[in-house]
Amino acid sequence: MIDDNRQSLADLGALQSEAGVTRKHDGVSAAPLREQQIDAQGRAYATGKRKNAIARVWIKPGSGKIVVNGRDQTEYFARPTLRLVINQPFDVAERRDQYDVIATVKGGGLSGQAGAVKHGISQALTRFEPALRPVVKHAGFLTRDPRVVERKKYGKAKARKSFQFSKR
Repeated sequence: MIDDNRQSLADLGALQSEAGVTRKHDGVSAAPLREQQIDAQGRAYATGKRKNAIARVWIKPGSGKIVVNGRDQTEYFARPTLRLVINQPFDVAERRDQYDVIATVKGGGLSGQAGAVKHGISQALTRFEPALRPVVKHAGFLTRDPRVVERKKYGKAKARKSFQFSKR
């Protein structure tokens, strides 16, 4: 009976090693490493979204130049806080000034567009270097923020605000 259990455990371990599942020290299994997704030009592509903004992002190894809608990041995102938001995935992954980014953004305002570019850079970075996925995911950059503006309802001034009530 004991030999059968040991044999089945050995078979399970062999099966997991063939499937690419690795074990952590605390007994929780980690996800298998994903494949690198690169196009013919050596770039990784991803789409990022935030509020009503949608960003298409391509990254490739380079000097750290970030171009948004054909303009440099300092020109497009004039506020330093927005540039800080865009560079967060590189800072977390310790890959600052190692990738060139080309992004096209539509919709929303500047803050939403910066969040969309950040989301797209995070996704593209994990597609270019799958080993960085746990670090970027732990920072929360791979999760799309689902909050959007609530639509206006008829009979209301805004989404929920009513018109001023008149007793007489």
